[in-house]
Parts: sequence; C-alpha cells; structure tokens
Amino acid sequence: MKTKLLILAAIFSTLAGFSQKTELKAAEKALKSGDATSAKASLDGIQGMISGADEKTQANYFFLRGKTYADLAKKGDSDAFDEAISSFKKVLSIDGPKGKYADETNQRLAAITADLVNSAVEDNGNKEFKKAAEKLYLSYTLSPKDTIYLYYAASSAVNGGHYEEALGYYEELREVNYDGSGIIYKATNMESGQEEVMEKTQRDLMIKSGTYKDPIDEKTPSKNAEIVKNMALIYSQLGQDDKALAAFSDARTKNPDDVNLVLNEANLYYKMGDKDKFKELMAEAAEMAPDNADLQYNIGVINMEQGNVEEARKAYSRALEIDPGYVNAQLNLSTTYVDQGNGLIDEMNSLGNSKTDIARYEELKREKDAMFRTGAIILEQALKANPENQGVMTQLKNIYGALGDTENFMKMKKLLGE
Repeated sequence: MKTKLLILAAIFSTLAGFSQKTELKAAEKALKSGDATSAKASLDGIQGMISGADEKTQANYFFLRGKTYADLAKKGDSDAFDEAISSFKKVLSIDGPKGKYADETNQRLAAITADLVNSAVEDNGNKEFKKAAEKLYLSYTLSPKDTIYLYYAASSAVNGGHYEEALGYYEELREVNYDGSGIIYKATNMESGQEEVMEKTQRDLMIKSGTYKDPIDEKTPSKNAEIVKNMALIYSQLGQDDKALAAFSDARTKNPDDVNLVLNEANLYYKMGDKDKFKELMAEAAEMAPDNADLQYNIGVINMEQGNVEEARKAYSRALEIDPGYVNAQLNLSTTYVDQGNGLIDEMNSLGNSKTDIARYEELKREKDAMFRTGAIILEQALKANPENQGVMTQLKNIYGALGDTENFMKMKKLLGE
C-alpha cells in the first residue's frame, strides 16, 4: 500500500511539473504575441503549484509574471505596477544577482520606473494627485538614488491636499539629506517639438543621433528651505504649531538669509495670536532686505491680509519708493483706500431720515468719496507709467463709477474697449 502511494505521488508530481511547463510555455507564447491577458490566465492557473517547484521553474514563473503585469500596467492598468515589481524582485531573490534572468530583470525594473513616472505625470495632468504621489514614491523605492522622485511625490501630495502623506515624504527627504540642487539635462525632441528631461549620457547620445536638438544644462538651486517651509506650513495646517515653529527654526538656522522663511514664520505667529512676535519678525525681514521692492510688497500683502491697513500702506509705499513703476504695489495700495471707503457703506445704509442721521450720512459719504479719490489718484499715476495696463484701467473704471464720475468712467470703458 505504501509503495502504491509513493507511485501515485510521483505520478502527481510528474503531472504537476508537466502542467507547469505547459502553462509557462503558453504564457511565454502569449506575451510574444502581445496578449498579456492570456499570459496572466496561464500563470494564474499554476500559481498554487509554484511554491513546490524547483528554483529554475520558480524563477521562470516570476520572470514571466513580472513581464505580464508590466505589460498590463503599461497598457493602463495602474494596479498592475505593484505585482510587476514584486514579481521581478522575487526573480532576483531566487535567481541571484548573476542568474539567468538578472540582467533583463534589472532592465525591466528600470523600464517600470520610467513607466511609473510617465503615468504619474498623466495623473497629475488629470488632477489625480494621490495616485501620482504613490507612483512617484514607488519609483523612488525602485531607484533610491533618484531622490527627485520622492520630492515630486511630496509635491503631488501637497497639490492634492494630502498633507499627512506629503509630510511623510518630506520627512523622508530630510532623513536622506536631500538637497535638490544640481543640473537638469534637457533637449528638444525634433519629431514632437517638445523639450524633454533625461540623463546626461542619454541626452548627449540623442543629440549625436540627430533626433534631438538644443541641449540645455539647467542649474537648480537647493530645495532645503522650500522643504522645511512646506513642512512647517503642513504642521500648521494640521494644527501642530509647535512642530511648525521648530521646523522654521531649523530652516532659518540652515538658511539665515532667506527672507521668505522669516515672513512665513511671522505669519504663523500672527495665526497663533502672537502679534508682538509677528511685528518683530516683520521688522527683521525689512531690515534684512531694506531695498528689496518685492519683499516690501510681500510685507504689504501679509499686513493687508491680516487687516493691518496702515502697516500695509507703509510697506507698499516703501516698495514704490524703491521701484516707482511697481504696478501691483500701486493696485494694492489703491485697494486699501477703496476697501476702507467701502467699509463705511454699511453704516451709511443703516441710517434713517432724521436730521442727525442725514448729517452723519453726508459726513460718511465725504469720507468714503475721499478714500475713493485717493485710490483713484494712485492709479492715475500708475496709468501714466503703464498706459495699457488692463488691471489699472479696470480698477479706475470701478472707482469712477462709484464716485459718479461719468466722464472718466466712460473714458476708461473706451480704453478697455467695452
């Protein structure tokens, strides 16, 4: 009886081996004809038997499985990427770094990395930021030397509002001491006319081949400050203000001359209700770059957002002292007066018909109109230096309309082509 059982086991083992080889050949044939779906069916049919197969058969199985799922992923099945990668990694663990399938497996993993990045670019274009971030992170795990993929994963997560995921990516970037500075190698594809980024060696070969033109070596600055700033902003968004302040402190230690870090830290203190610290940091920023018109403008914007009208006007005026033609500073400075004038309208509308109310109404109207006229004067000066600026003309038209200045209102409408 024992002998019969051994014979039956041997027969079943032989049949299983025969079945595995048959299905592996069928899968290979299907892949050659471009039919990854049939190849998948053949491989799925023997999936339960593979664990008991010899290493040669297992390596062949996982190699074909990796190729199958890589093909499915390239054809649009994003979920297939993970299976392709895990299968190819299984090949390397079985076959070893110098095995029969090692070289091609590594090549195919590199190709998957490129496919993942291309798919992530498409996802970003479709505003599927979470998918894009996950694919870019997977690309990074396949090629850890390409830390730029991890940086792009964080950026995609931020764009989609997935802040906790982004924070994880940023923290990993800091752990690997990612800097982000370097050189990006670009060239224009002569067939498509599109500028593409590639490795330097590949780019140079493409130029020599005549299929690409206009090589560009683009230097990129360090992204350390940006990463820490984004981490701080995310901590703040998540209500973890202490961590946000610690991140800003760290960032400023490493980038003591970055004025934008000071401005963002100041804004955080304002949000936390510490207005004294806010003003201290804003003054520090102004001292760091007293002749920087953009900085003064940004100080104006932050103060304007926070309702510090006089401080905003002071900053905008300083920006205009530095750069008299700074149109956005002129527009915003004008807006501070228009907004202040508009702020009187609610009280005007609440008044009745008594002599006291009528007198108060006329007083408020004079104040409002004076504010509007001040705003108009600022923009009239701006228009002299920028006679074709649509934003200036539109804002002037609105002010003239509110003042009942029909002549100038119609003049602006004509200039705007309305």
